[in-house]
Amino acid sequence: MSGGPILVLQMQRMGDLVLTFPLLLWLSRCYPGHPLHVVAEESFSSPLLPVSPPAAYVSWSDAASGALDGQHYRLVVNLSIRREAARLAGRLSADGVLGPVLGADGALRVRGAWQLYRASLVQNNRHNRLHWADLNALDIVPFSATQNTHFALPREPQEHNARSVGVFVGASEPGKRPDAAFYAGLLRELLDRGLRPVLLGGPGDVPVAAEVRALFDHPALDLVGKLTLAELVAAGASLSLLITPDTGPMHVAAWTGLKTLNLSVGNVNPWETGPYQPGHLVLRSGASCAHGCWACGQKSALCRLGMTPRRVAALAATVLRGPCERLERLHMPGLSLFGTERTEEGLFGLRRLGLPGAAPSPGAEELAGTFWRAFFLWRLSGADAEPARAAWAALSAAYPRLAARLRGFPPALGRNVARWAAQGFGPRGLLASAPPFWRPVAGYLEVVLQNEDATSASTRRCLEHLEALAAIL
Repeated sequence: MSGGPILVLQMQRMGDLVLTFPLLLWLSRCYPGHPLHVVAEESFSSPLLPVSPPAAYVSWSDAASGALDGQHYRLVVNLSIRREAARLAGRLSADGVLGPVLGADGALRVRGAWQLYRASLVQNNRHNRLHWADLNALDIVPFSATQNTHFALPREPQEHNARSVGVFVGASEPGKRPDAAFYAGLLRELLDRGLRPVLLGGPGDVPVAAEVRALFDHPALDLVGKLTLAELVAAGASLSLLITPDTGPMHVAAWTGLKTLNLSVGNVNPWETGPYQPGHLVLRSGASCAHGCWACGQKSALCRLGMTPRRVAALAATVLRGPCERLERLHMPGLSLFGTERTEEGLFGLRRLGLPGAAPSPGAEELAGTFWRAFFLWRLSGADAEPARAAWAALSAAYPRLAARLRGFPPALGRNVARWAAQGFGPRGLLASAPPFWRPVAGYLEVVLQNEDATSASTRRCLEHLEALAAIL
């Protein structure tokens, strides 16, 4: 392997770029002496430069114009889903490339076992329990690096800002945030508790803020659309808490040390895109469909049920009163409250908060998520197999009849894998024919076979995964 810089292609939105920052930290430690270059949309990267780990940023327009040509890279990591990013990754000179690559033959291939795992989550992420920021890194960053990384906890409120609460009203899609009536009610409830709310948002959120003000009958400090990103970061230093949907500024706030209360609504999965650093809070409906979805298929947004302005304001007041032990005594029927933390592997985790008797025992879906997380960490990163065995034992003990039925599917999946390898891809894939519990592994095996044209080597790897699975069951 030669020298040369490491190039990361991240041409998605602001939040995706912030979730690339942990990878940049780990790359600087795992590959000392190799400069880091990042291709990103300049509208996002430029205002984030003051809070980014050290890296040389290149705009997409410059990269498309040939600014990277002639440079040989130690490694190229493509984290973008855009086809032009895959084309760029395919034509650059590099010792190794991870992520989507468009070859000279016009075929799009995904390199890296974990990048393939991420590709398998499209329309299939209900049981995923691995964060995007970790998936960025798992192909190239060992657990020894993640375990030795300690992210600071959010800063504690100071006397001068102990009652100041930011309320971010925007999101990338309307379905990923509460409506204006909710925000108007939240402002009233926060004021009733002696807190000082501040409306925040970007230029595109000005219409929402205007609707909120029309529904709210008291003056409120409205900074929506009035702050640059740098000014928003500075304003965060004067706040004690940010109440926010899952959005790019939420990730900026968490990265810069402002405690966030993430109202996780809509087609988002907090395991994938919740505030990444430890010590933040995620509030999510207890409805089954709210555990993680790719797109809402319900007639009404069940994930908003129970998340009322009064309950959210009461939770915010509890958070600001401290200490954190108060959260362990909460009882919030219909809602699930989580705290972000680090796992023993040094990865993102969510810990359920509240009284032990206030929340139901882990359901089959929660146990399934725990099992599949452990299984893939074992099979793709070489982690210990024991957590996967323990997770299956817990599911079997809690739901013995379900476990008995589940054991019968792996042989059928193995036959389908062999049939695909022998006869080619049919109209009904492995994922479409899999029961809900088995969709994570069926989806992964499907993208592996498609990515490698069902070669004998890829077929053998798929069957080895199923043999390992059968040994656990």
